[in-house]
Amino acid sequence: MADETQVRTALAGVEELELRLPVTELGMVKGVAIDGDTAVVALALPLVGDDRAEALHRRIADVVLAATDLGRVEVDVRAMEPPELAAVARVLKGEPPPNPLKIIDANAPARPEPRANPFLDARTRVIAVSSGKGGVGKSSVTTNLSIALAQRGHRVAAVDADVWGFSMPRMLGIRRPPDLVDDVIVPPEAHGVRLISMGFFASEEQAVIWRGPMLHKALEQFLTDVYWGDPDYLVVDMPPGTGDVALSMAQFIPRAEVVIVTTPQPAAQRVAQRAAAMAEKVNLEVTGVIENMAWFTGDDGTRYELFGAGGGAELAERLGVPLLGQVPLVPELREGGDEGHPIVVAHPDDEAAGAFRAIAARLDGG
Repeated sequence: MADETQVRTALAGVEELELRLPVTELGMVKGVAIDGDTAVVALALPLVGDDRAEALHRRIADVVLAATDLGRVEVDVRAMEPPELAAVARVLKGEPPPNPLKIIDANAPARPEPRANPFLDARTRVIAVSSGKGGVGKSSVTTNLSIALAQRGHRVAAVDADVWGFSMPRMLGIRRPPDLVDDVIVPPEAHGVRLISMGFFASEEQAVIWRGPMLHKALEQFLTDVYWGDPDYLVVDMPPGTGDVALSMAQFIPRAEVVIVTTPQPAAQRVAQRAAAMAEKVNLEVTGVIENMAWFTGDDGTRYELFGAGGGAELAERLGVPLLGQVPLVPELREGGDEGHPIVVAHPDDEAAGAFRAIAARLDGG
């Protein structure tokens, strides 16, 4: 018959569903007992919720029963207490446990250590989706491109850095705020994409009226106070233009590859060139150009170039980078963004969805 050690060994293979770390590493297992052919596991949850508890219970039972000769697994669940949450937060931040032998001067002012920016090293590839002006569909491109990368098997995170025009929560269909583990923000996820956005902290009707330093600090927190879980890709929906936010993001993610979104008409691509010029000035590499709203296909199969033609190819040639793809204008793309049903998920066979998958494949080297 299995013993406690075997059960704990099996539990090391069970990940918390949103933090994606073993429950043993997070200190969630508070006790294991064997009663006949039944294992009883005491579990403390950092993120509470009936659905989460039930799903984790099923996962623990499946793993323990498969690894032992036990016949039943019971899980007693409770929410973590504040000191336990603080310990989990240290794990998420990669901090060592506190040293009980360290001498602390009670009269010295508290000086919290600044958190490291997780995107300064080479583990995560950062794609900054930019445009010279608004209205070119940059956010819908960012949303569907992020999902297309996730569909290729990658862990994907997204930052909605368009502080004034945030729209990605609605486009991804995320209707719940981020979770909080002590002082660490855990971003919600949809379609394989973890997202942080000003839209979680301000209503769609609320105007964000902030000066440069406040915006700079908010964007810094989006990167450093959030548990991202070591993603393969970080896709950033940049604000249009070349203002404070764009400059701040260039400072925070100096390894970012810039993808320029434009529409076909010459006037739009000339404005988009300014975003490329700013990227060059702050030493960011422009990886390619995406032409959005490239054409509309009628019921008779005829393509109508409603906004002209050639702007994306001309801009790509001028910048010396590839035209990564052309996304057609289809009603389902707009409707999906409004309703929270991205086209690459809701209409995977649509020509626009195919365009996004092809762009993701090209960026991913496939």
